[in-house]
Amino acid sequence: METVRVVVADDNSQLREMVSSFLSQQGGIEIACTAGNGLDALALIQEKEPDVLICDMIMPKMDGYAMLERMAAMKLAHRPGVIALTALGRDDFVTRAVNLGVNYYMIKPFDYMMLAQRVYEAAGEAERADAIGLKIQSEIRGGIGDNPEEQIANLFLTVGIPAHIKGYQYLREAVKMVMENPERINRITKELYPGIAHRFGTTSSKVERAIRHAIEVAWNRGRIEALDEAFGRNVCSLDDKPTNGEFIALVSDRLRIKESA
Repeated sequence: METVRVVVADDNSQLREMVSSFLSQQGGIEIACTAGNGLDALALIQEKEPDVLICDMIMPKMDGYAMLERMAAMKLAHRPGVIALTALGRDDFVTRAVNLGVNYYMIKPFDYMMLAQRVYEAAGEAERADAIGLKIQSEIRGGIGDNPEEQIANLFLTVGIPAHIKGYQYLREAVKMVMENPERINRITKELYPGIAHRFGTTSSKVERAIRHAIEVAWNRGRIEALDEAFGRNVCSLDDKPTNGEFIALVSDRLRIKESA
């Protein structure tokens, strides 16, 4: 197929916009429409006949599980591949979703490039999916790239912050926000954490804890030499773990300097 048509269903309007915007920039993906609840999504699937459905499992009016059950009962002529994008990580939730026909189950927060790869895979576009996979691996091996989004993602992967933990996405958003406005680092509890919490539909305290956990994961993995290599100097040691603010400031300052060079 020339273009993979996607329906995005999530009650978080900001997340819908972020997912739609990112996927639309991939060149071979078209956002057919978006929906804020399962009932509207079901109607749009019938009307638009998308290749892929990206949906949260907890939505108003009709949740993702009920929507998938309805889809199975409707015997659609063109059933879309399904990617569950949700905060529900329990094994029984995953098993239930898979039994209802979900192709991929991704836990929020998630990696956007990996989502794009899964979209192509769910649509049966193996070559395009492989191309994105090679791009991801190339960027990881090549270190910091040219695009700020890629720079942050590559650095985190190099240091050892895994994309599947919640702190990864929060930390990436924090770095982006401080790169845009360095003064935000001085208002970390009053502006930075609340801003991230608002975007992801959570609380400031959960954002703070998740970011702290992500940094601890990197330090426990002992990948500090990768951070030194990325920054071109000794920035810290295993015995000198930075605070959330110090790490965010360190990464954002380094990437901002690289952008202006």
